[in-house]
Amino acid sequence: MVEHVVVELAKRGKLLLGEPYFTPGTPLVLDRKGVGDARPGDLAVVSSGRGRARLERVLGRADDVRAVLEGVLVQEGARVEFEPHRLPEPFTEGRTDLRELPTFTIDPETAKDFDDAVSVAREGEGLRAWVHIADVAWFVPAGTPLDRGASGRAFSTYVPGRVAPMLPPELADDACSLRPHVERSCVTVEVPFGPGLEPGEPLFYRSLIRSDERLTYGRAEAILAGRERAEPAVAEALALAERLALELRRRRFARGALRIQTPELAFAFDGEGGVERAWLESEPHAHALVEELMIMANEAVAGLLAGRRREALFRVHERPDPQAVLLLLSKLADLEVPTPPAPEAERLRPADAARVAAAAAELVSRYTSRSRRGREAFPALVLRALKRARYDPANLGPSGLASTAYCHFTSPIRRYPDLVVHRALLRELGAADEPVPDDLGALAAHVSERERAAAAIEYQADEICLAWLLGARLFELGWEHEWEGEITGLIGSGLFVRFGEVFEGFVPARRLAGDYYELTPLATALRGRRGGGIFRLGDGIRVRVADIRRTEGKVELAPAAQSDRRRRT
Repeated sequence: MVEHVVVELAKRGKLLLGEPYFTPGTPLVLDRKGVGDARPGDLAVVSSGRGRARLERVLGRADDVRAVLEGVLVQEGARVEFEPHRLPEPFTEGRTDLRELPTFTIDPETAKDFDDAVSVAREGEGLRAWVHIADVAWFVPAGTPLDRGASGRAFSTYVPGRVAPMLPPELADDACSLRPHVERSCVTVEVPFGPGLEPGEPLFYRSLIRSDERLTYGRAEAILAGRERAEPAVAEALALAERLALELRRRRFARGALRIQTPELAFAFDGEGGVERAWLESEPHAHALVEELMIMANEAVAGLLAGRRREALFRVHERPDPQAVLLLLSKLADLEVPTPPAPEAERLRPADAARVAAAAAELVSRYTSRSRRGREAFPALVLRALKRARYDPANLGPSGLASTAYCHFTSPIRRYPDLVVHRALLRELGAADEPVPDDLGALAAHVSERERAAAAIEYQADEICLAWLLGARLFELGWEHEWEGEITGLIGSGLFVRFGEVFEGFVPARRLAGDYYELTPLATALRGRRGGGIFRLGDGIRVRVADIRRTEGKVELAPAAQSDRRRRT
């Protein structure tokens, strides 16, 4: 069996070796044939089986973090060759022509694929909103080799500065991408809103659009604030979209949706193979605007399919287990964080547990904002008390959104479940005849697992980037530099710390000198058995870096007063 391994090339006498880069392993002797210009210090992909390993391709220098990130995608199987395919011609017959409607996309600065666009217009004393989603189902017929490959991949995988797409670039970046000033085939959700912005009956159909402008989050916010100009029609549509989105968000939280914001980690590279900086990016106002309109479209599609008892891939976030919520309240109380009132354990039903969890999230948000304590640790406690979101053929409800029905419909370029939902919707509308898969339950389990796998790869890549950046910072500051941190997690063998705003590391219990530390019954603190010293979740702690393992993205810490001066880079 041939295995592909990411290695760092090294010379041993006359032999060229490949030393496994991400996981320990025996160095591989490379066949000299096909080596070309590869040299020691390169990061490369090799195929190993019987005999000597063969060089497949060079990724770059091993001291270039961009090559390492590509190596992560290869090593974890996210970077693959696409199946043979032929793109069908764009289909315009029978589509609703919306090309004259003022339309725009809003995405991050670095986005390359644009699978959703928005239009909003006045209608009497109310509004009418259109959410246009790339008609990927037209370009990827069910059952074709490309469709089977997309099903296997299930998701695009994003690491800093690059992506392993679910679909080939000619689709993801071109034919299905809603780029400005070009005609594109879409599936549109149209919703009227009355004078008080109460929603009317949604409409669904295949459409033809032409986006007027590709907005970034920053440009959209500048237009809304009056700092930049846009075409009058686009500026008005954007302002109306903002008004609608704010009302949709207000109603969502009023009905009991969870209010937990988790900032995204962003990176900038120095152009020389290193990481220049990292920062936590709070949700831009323009992102919230788009998110609410996408939630509206997802709920509308799910409502139609669920209302007609049709199977699809619904996005499921089941109500939390009552015992998990009661444990959450006990932990928060033990940490002196305000908690909401709750029924007695024997009377706490799942519906009550969902409301209590939402109320706890709201109180935690207020407390951490006011006290500046536990900003990382306490929201994470709430999230761990909830069930993990997944996909299911049945509409079991998204508790976190407090919706009656929800599915993923708005990103078929990068999520296979959305493509399945498109096919289910189009079949229901009589606009296509492709059935949903017979083994929908197995597919739901598969895409749920693939979503977790993609998230794990993305987390690993972030950790590697942070380890590279931390090493560079310590080269400037010195290894004795002390950092202010917050205890974000606890296990019997030590504690996890967020420090320097973005970095994370682990303090082994063996470095907590002077006592033997044990987890308290609620696992909210490590307490010394003899002296009673305590390290609690959410508490501040001053640390030094003891060790960095860049290939793993792991950082070992020590309390500042006891820092171990040994380190590796």
